[in-house]
Amino acid sequence: MFKPVELKIEEIYVPAERRKELDPEKVETVAEQILAEAGETPIQVREGKGRYVLVRGVHRLEARKALGEETIQAFIVAARQH
Repeated sequence: MFKPVELKIEEIYVPAERRKELDPEKVETVAEQILAEAGETPIQVREGKGRYVLVRGVHRLEARKALGEETIQAFIVAARQH
């Protein structure tokens, strides 16, 4: 099983196809959930050229940004590049 690591949000690149999935209302809902409860599923990233690339969790990532957070819990996974 993967162990989550804490990453700086600024080090995570969000590919264009992930940005297309972004729903501002869902980001707000997720941000409210983060504030209400401590437990949250880590996002998934893969290692890319000198940075991390988001695989899953665009709404959680954007919600953390909206809350002014600088770090986020993430699983580093092996993902195929498309």
